[in-house]
This record gives sequence, structure tokens and C-alpha cells, in this order.
Amino acid sequence: MKTKVENISEVKVLLTISLDKEDLANAEQVALTKLAKDVKVSGFRKGKAPLEVVAKNVDPVKLNEQLMEDAVSKSVAEAFLKEEIKALARPEVEIKKYVPGSELEFTAETEILPAVKLGDYKKLKAKKEKVTVTDKEVTETIERIQKNFATKETVDRKAKKGDEVIIDFLGKKDGKPFDGGKAEKFPLELGSNSFIPGFEDGIIGKKAGEEFALDLEFPKDYHAKELAGQKVVFEVKLHEVKENSFPELTDEFVKEKFSEEFKNLEEFKKQIKEDLLTQKTQQADEKFKDELVRELAEKSEIPVPSVLLQDQQSHIEMDMQRNLMYSGLSLDQYLERMGKTREEWLENEVKKVAEERVKAGLALAELSKVEKIESDLVEVEKRLEQLKAQYGSNKEALKQLESEDIKRDIANQILTEKAIDRLVELNSKK
Repeated sequence: MKTKVENISEVKVLLTISLDKEDLANAEQVALTKLAKDVKVSGFRKGKAPLEVVAKNVDPVKLNEQLMEDAVSKSVAEAFLKEEIKALARPEVEIKKYVPGSELEFTAETEILPAVKLGDYKKLKAKKEKVTVTDKEVTETIERIQKNFATKETVDRKAKKGDEVIIDFLGKKDGKPFDGGKAEKFPLELGSNSFIPGFEDGIIGKKAGEEFALDLEFPKDYHAKELAGQKVVFEVKLHEVKENSFPELTDEFVKEKFSEEFKNLEEFKKQIKEDLLTQKTQQADEKFKDELVRELAEKSEIPVPSVLLQDQQSHIEMDMQRNLMYSGLSLDQYLERMGKTREEWLENEVKKVAEERVKAGLALAELSKVEKIESDLVEVEKRLEQLKAQYGSNKEALKQLESEDIKRDIANQILTEKAIDRLVELNSKK
């Protein structure tokens, strides 16, 4: 077998492979072995005839097809291994010359894992944010907790900010109802800013039983393009006004609601502050990691193979569809509301994100090689056990976790995490 390698681009390679008489003879033996089980030969049980006998009885067309398939498959695999080519997809094969029993020449073109030239990853500019928790943040958190224990009492007075109102509403544009603009017996907290500007303010000062119209305008940057910047009218009927009554925050309240955790109000506030600090620290850590990886990718020279780009785009699209399912929307319905076609969304939004992710992944993979970072079998097995514990008795999920593909994915994930941790370590000594 002779192999000629031509680099078409930074991400694509073309192999020209030539097989001689001996190579084809070996491929013929493999092909005959595969076809023998279906060849009927007088005097022999099916599949038990010697290969030389099978060769005289097999369909020549089928033999040639199987021979070429086996020869191409075997020689491509051997050539990629010999030339240390990391193919990203099944190669496109084109037969250039074939003389049965004598010669076979073909080309195999495929995208490959590109060479990555890392930027100076030890001197990145990203810095971790300093984390603090203010008294205001603690107070706001406590107020949200108080709301969970609030009681609502129907009152006979005009609605004011902080009240909960029960309303019917119907939104109309140019005198006609529009999608998503109707609800009955809808609970709304005034001051929550859940609706477009002016809606909640228009209810303040009204009493139960009143019916009224609100002339409003959707914000120009509203997510549904058909409504963005449009003037509309909401017909509203106010059924009920409820006053929220919040419990007073005292030692007694803390003891009653959190008796097993806190002895008094001071301990409660202290724990709230510690929890907020932990939460903000974790967020700052994740943001720092993201910024380091993004900067590393931007400072590095990273060709992007189309096969990896398309694969990442598919992942983003599937994630979007999965998330929209919880809202009862399909991707097409969502895009229609946004006034975009699928093609526009993919080209203008998804493609950029996908490219950033591919570059980040390739940069981190190269970093792990340069820094000699590895994931071992013990780490993979430990992560597998954690996943198995999460799935419990789900037999199908547990079976999938035993596949080699899953184990490779876990190993790669651990490798990526270690590479990011190394990046953080190298850029935290400032």
C-alpha cells in the first residue's frame, strides 16, 4: 500500500491510496469469508465450503463490491494510523482507478483535528471579581423570605402598590385581540413589574368590581417583534384586591419557623450573609473561569472544522428545543414570535456561539497536552459511580453508563475541568 498525503487546508486533508496485487488478494480473502455464509455450493453445508470453491460460485459483482468496500475501509484506517491523522468524520472516498486483481487507487478526503497555536495562557488579563455582601442585600433576602410566610386578606379599598389583585384582561391591537394577551382570574402583585410599563400602575387606585381600559405601548425592544413598539388597549376587570400581611421579623419568628437551625434573629441574619457570600463567590469563580477560557481562545490561533461547528450548532438547537418544551412552545413557534426565521437565527446567533464553544474546546484540549494534564481510570470510575447513584434504579440509564462512549465523554469532561483549573491556577498569582 502506498499513501500520499495532501493538506488541502488547516482543517482538511486528502489522501491518495494505491493498493497493489497482494493488497487486493488479501482483501479478496476477507470478502470471500464474509460472503461464504450466504453462498450455496452443492455438496457442502451452507457457509462451510472452502474459499476457493466459494470464489467459483459467488456472484462476481457482489465479490467486487465487497472486496472494494473491505479494501478501502482497511487501507484508510491503516493510512490514518500510520500518518497520525485524527479524522473528525467518515472520509469522502472517490475511486480513481481499479483493475480487478491488479490495482486499486482512490482518494479519501476528510476534516481533521487542527493544529492549535496557543496564546500566552500564563498572562491573561481576566481578573476575579472581589465579592462583598451589603446590608441591603441581606435585608432584601430576608424580605423575600418574609413574603413566603405572608398572609393575604381581601380588602374593600382601592388597590395600592404591594397588593395582589385578581383580574381578567384582554389585550387588543387595532381593535383585534392578539396572541398571549388574554387571561381570566389572573393573580398579579402590583409593583412586581411583571407586565409592560403602565399596566400595573393603571390598576393602582381602582377597586374590586371596576372595569376599565388601559391605553399602553409595548417597549420597542419587546421580544415579540409583532408587538414591539405597538400601541394596544387592555380591557381589564378587577375582581378582588388582597392585602399582603408580612410577619414581623423577631427572635420569636425565627424560633418558630427555623427552630432547628437558629436560636435568634442575629444568627439568622449572619447565616443569610454567609449564604449570600458563598453564592456570590461561586458565581464569581464561574465568571472568572469563563472569561479566562474566552480570552485564551481569542488569543490563540484556532482553525474551526465545519464538522465540529455543525455538531455544536445541533447541540445548541436541541438544548433550545428542550428548554422551550417547558413553556409549551416549539422552536418554530418561538422564532415566529421573535420575528425570525430558523435560518436567520442559526446564522446570526447560533453560529457565533457554536464557534466560540468549538474554539474554547480545542484551546483547552491543546492546553491539557501542553501542560501534560490527564484523567485516569480511577477518576472516571468515581464520576461514573456518582452518576449511577443519581439514576438510581433506572435500568436503561444505568446500561448506557456502561458504554465506552460515555466513559470517553466523562474522561474528556474531567480533562476539560482540570485544564480550566490549571488556567485559573496560572492566572491567580497576580
